[in-house]
Amino acid sequence: MTDVRPRKRSLTLHGHRTSVSLEEAFWTAFVDMARAKGLSINALAAQIDRDRGVSAGLASAIRVAVLRDLQQMADDPRRDDGDRSGR
Repeated sequence: MTDVRPRKRSLTLHGHRTSVSLEEAFWTAFVDMARAKGLSINALAAQIDRDRGVSAGLASAIRVAVLRDLQQMADDPRRDDGDRSGR
């Protein structure tokens, strides 16, 4: 496995540049999640940032959001393997 080490990625949240350290697998799933929701990665990160509360770091909140999204897709009986939207 070559994607287990976190890598810094740049984002813009609320007009300010920031960075998160995410493993390649989480970053790829995050980008796919944003695409499926019709959002830019910055818009999805801002949404996750708004919802995360003060006790969680942004990278951790993104990982949890990705995990929940993947779990929801796995639990959706309408899910088509080629369609992340669940339609």
